[in-house]
Amino acid sequence: MTLDSRLAAVRAAMAASDIDALVLRPSPDFRFLGGTGDAFLVVTADTLTGTAVPARVVPARARRVGVDPEMRVRELFGLSIEAELVPAAAVLAPLRLRKEPEEVEAVGRAAAAAEAVLGQVREFSWFGVTERAMAARLRVLLLESGCEAVLSLRVAAGEHTARPAHRPGERVINPGDALLVSVCGRWDGYCAEVARVFAVAEPPEDFEAMYSVVLAAHAAALSSMREGASAAGVAAAVRGVIDGSGYGRFAATGAGRGVGLGHDEGPRLRPGEDTVLGAGMTLCVEPAIYVPDLFGARVADVVACTDAGPEVLTGGPPPLHVLDR
Repeated sequence: MTLDSRLAAVRAAMAASDIDALVLRPSPDFRFLGGTGDAFLVVTADTLTGTAVPARVVPARARRVGVDPEMRVRELFGLSIEAELVPAAAVLAPLRLRKEPEEVEAVGRAAAAAEAVLGQVREFSWFGVTERAMAARLRVLLLESGCEAVLSLRVAAGEHTARPAHRPGERVINPGDALLVSVCGRWDGYCAEVARVFAVAEPPEDFEAMYSVVLAAHAAALSSMREGASAAGVAAAVRGVIDGSGYGRFAATGAGRGVGLGHDEGPRLRPGEDTVLGAGMTLCVEPAIYVPDLFGARVADVVACTDAGPEVLTGGPPPLHVLDR
């Protein structure tokens, strides 16, 4: 799809939503419409303008203006526009759900880059090293791979693997620990995330059994990702496996989300999400179980929806690997 055709679709959606202008800051929506640099992008019914002062470009007659969801508070106050401000995502999010073939290829390249970095984990020496030190090492590898922006990087050991939002800290990684490692970044404008689970020297008691449930949930997600399936249906398939194992109360609420120009976009694989999956959608499938104060496991792979079914753009989660150093 050319920029002109994207703009035509955006303007039709703006008209349907009674939105007179869009104001976008550097963000996934901004890049979707060809934005570069640090200026704002303003879209109206007949213009597309890059500017440092969007208030000078927004038509004086504008009654409703869509603003970027990543707009900062000071930027919103700085607009000084006498119009109702509404989320621009109402216009742009539906148009970004399905990627063009070249976009799917770009997501695939990003996924391959993320997986290549994470693939080096097995060669590291983990015994006696802190989470923070290993995260710093992974960050260097990501940047050396051509990663434009490191969006998320997690190294969690032992009981920290049961914390979904854990940030690497000073905990020392020891034999007998479960280990969860994930990297998420942007390469050539497109995002990907991969997460893998390991055991250090030997798995904790019952950890392998729990991890096998996460693998089965991942497989159930792929089996249910067919043309016409709903995002909620995929989430239900994942939850059904985890509930059936007895770990239901420890399951993550969602099972994945869209990736593309952004690392957290639609569709979202969660209850109540009625988006119908279709060819061109690219998602991070990420079933997880978190047992508080004990351990957790989350695997994440980038998957493209195609007419023939799901295509895993990363290698898929392997059997539990035990790190020996």
